[in-house]
Amino acid sequence: MILKIYSSDNGAIKHVKELKKRKYRQKYSEYIVEGIRIIKDALENNQEIKYILFSESLYNVSGGQELFNILIKRNIKIYEIPKKIYTELSDTKSPQGIMAILSIKQYDLDEVLCASNNLFVVLDRIQDPGNLGTIIRTADAAGFAGVILTKGCVDLYNLKTIRATMGSIFHFPIIHGEETIKVIKHLKLKNIKIVSTSLKTDKYYDEVDYNERTALIIGNEANGVLEEVLENSDELVKIPMLGKAESLNASIAASIIMYEAVRQKRNQKISKMT
Repeated sequence: MILKIYSSDNGAIKHVKELKKRKYRQKYSEYIVEGIRIIKDALENNQEIKYILFSESLYNVSGGQELFNILIKRNIKIYEIPKKIYTELSDTKSPQGIMAILSIKQYDLDEVLCASNNLFVVLDRIQDPGNLGTIIRTADAAGFAGVILTKGCVDLYNLKTIRATMGSIFHFPIIHGEETIKVIKHLKLKNIKIVSTSLKTDKYYDEVDYNERTALIIGNEANGVLEEVLENSDELVKIPMLGKAESLNASIAASIIMYEAVRQKRNQKISKMT
């Protein structure tokens, strides 16, 4: 079904403008995605699309007509709007002419903790959207069971975060938790080992066993992991800095440690086979 909108005073347009703010995304449990590839990813992962907004410029973009035909076949509500209004709504420098309003998918923490995979990432007040999205994407690629966002993290449904996940947001478990210390204490009650990154240790990241149920805590870019969380951790680890750089980007540091866990699990699997 295609409906035409000619005015920015239309209710659907006003709703999209509201969803640009975090409080309204939380209120309606909806968010915006924009672009051909990410909407195709949403469709492939059976996300609930409330409606589509597009402008005629979509037809001039590679894959635009193909996506449009798929949306028509799925019987998704579609609004065609003037290019000028679309440009005002868009957050991209070179809009492709299509955006979707999606329902936020909720995950239950305890259900995720029961997953067959026993590795988790907890993000302690991560502030950069790119870091957040990249860590989620890497955790997905590394086969982790899920990522837990603590209170104080940047909004998961920020468009920059969504783009950085490269589609992982549609199928990978991401849980919104409480304050970091409350999350940690809950994980410990579930017999999950807590491994936090910290400079206040002599132990390196590859000197810890990740084969048991483990949660990796990645701290705030400026201040690191909260002191109270460090005190309640089972292991503190750091990455050796052999050059003159003082630190690593949070997403890079997280990736290094996650793939050490992957390496250990692969070695354990090979050992059992031989």
